[in-house]
Amino acid sequence: MFTRSEENYLKAIFHLQQDAKDGVSTNSLAESLDTKAASVTEMVKKLAGKNLVSYKKYYGATLTEKGTEQALKVIRKHRLWESFLVERLDFNWDEVHDVAEQLEHIQSEKLVDAIDKLLDYPKADPHGDPIPCKDGTFPKENKSVLSECEIGAKGVIVGVKDSSPIFLKYLDKLEIGINSNFKINDKEAFDAALDIEIDGKPLQLSAKMAANLFVEFL
Repeated sequence: MFTRSEENYLKAIFHLQQDAKDGVSTNSLAESLDTKAASVTEMVKKLAGKNLVSYKKYYGATLTEKGTEQALKVIRKHRLWESFLVERLDFNWDEVHDVAEQLEHIQSEKLVDAIDKLLDYPKADPHGDPIPCKDGTFPKENKSVLSECEIGAKGVIVGVKDSSPIFLKYLDKLEIGINSNFKINDKEAFDAALDIEIDGKPLQLSAKMAANLFVEFL
């Protein structure tokens, strides 16, 4: 059994170490979890004592195999709960993150497996993030960032990099969602803004917005 705080730390380290060249720094963790660096150091040492994290001062923290396994369990629960809330309880995709943050700490594997089966074993959550399988593996992905696509590219939007409510509501306003089709007609040389069609509707997207959308090519 792990405490809610321990699971939050393991999940945060997992996400942060995807982009870290070395270990995850205490400052990065403190910013991610909105807490003090001294508290982070204390918890990381506690996790290291449980063989969940490898930690060296000035080099940061990395998850051990045991820590990675537990982090993936929490991430799996979080993304399955998000899917359940959207598909079965009619939540909007901008409403589910905070609720799933609470539900992800439920310990019953039987319940989680039942939700997975009820949803017919989804590969991704409502934001397009892959859902880890029960064995800890991820479904294969072949996605790109929309801002890096060339003129003439066609495909489908499969995920969002920014899952904040304000961004998701803006996408709803523009009628852009997961599985929306796109075609890039032009790209501005000055600021890389895109002239694009989304489900046949012409739109202009800023480079910042395009950088937060994941796509797959048709």
